[in-house]
Amino acid sequence: MTPVHDVAIVGAGLLGLAAARTLSALGRDFVVLEQAEIGHEGAGSKGSCRIFRLGYPDAEYVAAAARARTLWRELEAQTGRQILLPAPHLTFGRQLSQVHDAMRRAGAPCELLSQQQAAERFPQIRVDGPALLETESAVLAADQALLALAAEAGLGERLRTRTRVTGIADDGREVTLQTTAGQVTARVAIVTAGPWTAGLLAGQAAVPTRATLEQVGYLAPAQRGAPPAPIFICHGDPSPYGLPVPGSDLYKIGIHHSGPAISPDAQDQSADPALVAALAEAAERYLPGYLPQPERTERCVYDNTDDEDFILDRVGNVVIGCGTSGHGFKFGPLFGEWLAALAGTGRQLPAGRFGLARITAGSAPAPG
Repeated sequence: MTPVHDVAIVGAGLLGLAAARTLSALGRDFVVLEQAEIGHEGAGSKGSCRIFRLGYPDAEYVAAAARARTLWRELEAQTGRQILLPAPHLTFGRQLSQVHDAMRRAGAPCELLSQQQAAERFPQIRVDGPALLETESAVLAADQALLALAAEAGLGERLRTRTRVTGIADDGREVTLQTTAGQVTARVAIVTAGPWTAGLLAGQAAVPTRATLEQVGYLAPAQRGAPPAPIFICHGDPSPYGLPVPGSDLYKIGIHHSGPAISPDAQDQSADPALVAALAEAAERYLPGYLPQPERTERCVYDNTDDEDFILDRVGNVVIGCGTSGHGFKFGPLFGEWLAALAGTGRQLPAGRFGLARITAGSAPAPG
């Protein structure tokens, strides 16, 4: 007879591992089903680093990031892995005033710099107007974060890799998952399958997300041994961003939401010449301390909502965590707590900003 688990988690990326960590701490019975391996080439959670920032044009996001930072620090203490590497962060462009206002309202430290002040303090980067300096930002070591979450989740035999979920059915009492390795049954399923989530749940709920394949590049310094440039985000159209790479003198650069729409099962990981040229152009404009032509490149899949708010909700016995839209990694352990709460741990979930209902009721403003 097939055992019935308390919870089945679909996808061992950031959100799935974070939910598993919380469930493990609560003593829940769970299984994690992953179609490949943790951090596989087609996963949205792969790669060495992400930006950790409090700077959002929305005080609710600022507060959530602050809470997530506390949880990351707790995870660092528990595992002995360094996940957040402090680094200054400059915000500039059209949303600067909104970010400044939201950070002040949330009580987050920041400093408004003139263009000249920014140039004097950070000669490795070129801004084209005033900039907001965030002092409690960091480079988030994404690979270490996944390893730490997996370690704290105590996965062992509860992690089933190379097990693809092909169908999900909720009869109101329990959820049956059809997989390439047989049937799995659970009282609740948490589906955190990134851009595969919408297709998996087509028979359960309309999940309005879309996948894009983004391009990032890694720049070498123009002068070896020079101090790294700060993290930066330029809010505009386009919206370039960059961050130093941990353990390296390279600098990662990308352009937010510039990649083509794709099917998640049809990812071409080869470099896109037009997107690489756009990265070089952005580097030429904003990063005088680096050679503009990327030393190497990488593709990464985004799982997007139209408003860039996330989807964290429950439909019947299925909990949904997706739509991270290229800026959700920093919230990982916090989302793990929220997803576990939705799965029935008894903890309170904050107001339903991230619910599916907003899609039909009218979307909240994008966080930027």
